[in-house]
Amino acid sequence: MTHKPSSISAPALKPALKPVLKPFTDPEYRPGLRSAALGLVMTLLAACTTTTPAPVREPNVVQLPPAAQQSSPVAEAPANCVPVATPPPVAVCPAPDQPKPPVPATPPWRSADWAALPGWQQDKLTQAWPALLTSCRALRGDMQKAWSSTCDAARELGAQASDAQIHEFLQTRLSPWQLVNTDGSEQGLITGYYEPLIRASRTPTARFATPVLGVPDDLITVDLADVYPELKGMRLRGRLEGRKLVPYWTNAQLAAGDPQQVPAKTLMWAEDTVEYLFLQVQGSGQAQFPDGSRVRIAYADQNGHPYKSIGRWLVDKGELTLDKASMQGIQVWARANPQRIPELLAANPSYVFFREEAAANEGPKGAQGLALTAGRSIAVDPRSIPLGAPVFLAFNMPDGKPMQRMMLAQDTGGAIRGRVRADFFWGFGPEAGSMAGRMRQQGRIWILWPQGSVPPGM
Repeated sequence: MTHKPSSISAPALKPALKPVLKPFTDPEYRPGLRSAALGLVMTLLAACTTTTPAPVREPNVVQLPPAAQQSSPVAEAPANCVPVATPPPVAVCPAPDQPKPPVPATPPWRSADWAALPGWQQDKLTQAWPALLTSCRALRGDMQKAWSSTCDAARELGAQASDAQIHEFLQTRLSPWQLVNTDGSEQGLITGYYEPLIRASRTPTARFATPVLGVPDDLITVDLADVYPELKGMRLRGRLEGRKLVPYWTNAQLAAGDPQQVPAKTLMWAEDTVEYLFLQVQGSGQAQFPDGSRVRIAYADQNGHPYKSIGRWLVDKGELTLDKASMQGIQVWARANPQRIPELLAANPSYVFFREEAAANEGPKGAQGLALTAGRSIAVDPRSIPLGAPVFLAFNMPDGKPMQRMMLAQDTGGAIRGRVRADFFWGFGPEAGSMAGRMRQQGRIWILWPQGSVPPGM
């Protein structure tokens, strides 16, 4: 805003300012007089113009009583006194929001009582006891130290212990701890897996055209714990290009490329690409040849790429609804859309390499190196549940029937990530596959741990 000057004109100022300006032009004036003269000039200039003050917030004022106000002398301003403009308030930027301190994660375990385990007294523990004794033989490191006395006592009890004896033994020597998520919730995802059967041939033909690969010679595995102990259990996989370690070929690249160009032995050739796709998802299986003979195809290694759910991909693409994204639903979609199988393969970059083993009546070997027990072995995230530990699992089957039983953490899986997370092993064959393929349940997990100590992570 522009304001008008006062009534003093410029010509009238010149005579008045002449003697005042003389100190600045006459060298005989002393510096002290020059300073006094300068102050006078500034006073005159301040009286020449008037500026309307910007509105300011009134400060808190203590009002005097009327008598005090009337008796207080007020000096009158001279007639030629002009108000000095009040400077506008200085804009003050608001203080930035202070970062909130990180919320500490909930401890992974919560102490519980045996009475909190639904169906504990009704569980047929004789079905799980052999798996527990087997796990005791494979414990190493910290697990061996924590479980040494308990496993010794379990062996003394013997393989033929009754259900009542096993219940008493476990309740006397172990304590239940409930696993909870980072947000404190108790429910988590429970899925199922099984050992599939594929038809295969030793030689490639038009009918048997999908290669089943062993571990490539150029696959490099780097154990990060060798350099960073806090990354125990983490491995980096890749291949060399010159002196640089680069990611290994993805699932889609391996499927689209010439298998002869990959420095890996082709163990056999699968007849059905869809069946082989689910062998990849399950991680192990059996192969039957035209002469009726069988071999086990066991997990050997992996290309280092993270597992991505093909069911989730189909849902995100609008091809299936979530309730239809089961193993059976995915198989139906794949057989109805054979031209899109390469696209489906590309959705999951992970690829499993296999090794051949003799077929046996016992289950496939899990991550603990032991044969899995159908209905009593689960795959877990070993960052939350130590391999070899007994756990109690409680969830409802798709038909609503409760499943409440003790299991052994004996396997892992690329899709098994998180605290309250488990993959239930159903066994071998189509019936087991039917049960596993329908499972996507919410459930609770308790670890059974030696008394006098706490589970890892506490």
